[in-house]
Amino acid sequence: MDLLNTLVDKGLRRELPSREEALAVLATTDDELLDVVAAAGKVRRQWFGRRVKLNYLVNLKSGLCPEDCSYCSQRLGSKAEILKYTWLKPDDASKAAAAGVAGGAKRVCLVASGRGPTDKDVDRVAQTIDAIKSQNEGVEVCACLGLLSDGQAERLRGAGADAYNHNLNTSEATYGDITTTHTYADRVDTVQKAHAAGLSACSGLIAGMGESDADLVDVVFGLRELDPDSVPVNFLIPFEGTPLAKEWNLTPQRCLRILAMVRFVCPDVEVRIAGGREVHLRSMQPLALHIANSIFLGDYLTSEGQAGRADLDMIADAGFEVEGTDQVTLPEHRSDAAGCASEGGSACGSESGSVCGSASGSPEAPEARTDLVAVRRRGAGTDLAPNA
Repeated sequence: MDLLNTLVDKGLRRELPSREEALAVLATTDDELLDVVAAAGKVRRQWFGRRVKLNYLVNLKSGLCPEDCSYCSQRLGSKAEILKYTWLKPDDASKAAAAGVAGGAKRVCLVASGRGPTDKDVDRVAQTIDAIKSQNEGVEVCACLGLLSDGQAERLRGAGADAYNHNLNTSEATYGDITTTHTYADRVDTVQKAHAAGLSACSGLIAGMGESDADLVDVVFGLRELDPDSVPVNFLIPFEGTPLAKEWNLTPQRCLRILAMVRFVCPDVEVRIAGGREVHLRSMQPLALHIANSIFLGDYLTSEGQAGRADLDMIADAGFEVEGTDQVTLPEHRSDAAGCASEGGSACGSESGSVCGSASGSPEAPEARTDLVAVRRRGAGTDLAPNA
């Protein structure tokens, strides 16, 4: 296809495709899907080879959030039967992180529910970062604590954080449809604060919430403008007890098209397959590794992922290798220009997120696979061993 040849050429030159070209990727048919994956794979291999970066989530504080984000199982008014607990002690968080590092994770993502941290919360997270780094040599730490106030990004950077994650989630035009307690501009401001403080900026999207192709392209172009080092792509997990529980819009083919579009628009950044890959990509997860160069190992914030051992087997069986702590994630031109603490950008993710819309070549609505949504009952906040 002329379209794909053009997109590969632009991706190898780090040139932004047009909106029309990005929309055309989402409109390709199932017959063209393997060609789309192969084209995106050429761009992925140019900048990241066959390496897969593993990241591990530690949910420092679960539930109890005053924000009303419709996609989130931890939202205000959520009836999802998730684990609910207040802040983990630094040593407990460090033990949870160590399980992920032992499983091969290069980066630990520390996430806490809430609108944003207080200064006391930042102190608490600083102690946690110190505990993790003192006990796990070479590990990178990404914080994801919500909206940041002035000076907090600098304090996290001083405490040893390598990156900060705050996702845009969806387009500015539709943001008010999913959240009313803060704005799209608030999220942009926090990403900019992290970047200005010298943290590796990480920001991505949530798809599957009913947005149009145009909305999806808008948010990815917005991310490109913010220039984060990593872009996590989440696929909505429709938790029972949340407003979006009935939103089953994604097929494995649709998810692959979305990932490919993100790769073409953001060719040289770390693209991570985040929450929902097991639910929506299912048996086609190995194909997604030809597009994305990063995944989360094991479980997510409030839902369970596939077994950590299965993740490692999948990577090896697909012909990829786990990225080591001695390897730089980002291409040289980005790692040199970033001026951030870590050598490679990464990203935290959530359990919502990715993109939906009508799936080309799929006239029937996708099947609701509620059997694949498993609430996390192990790891952080419990007495059971984590999945890593």
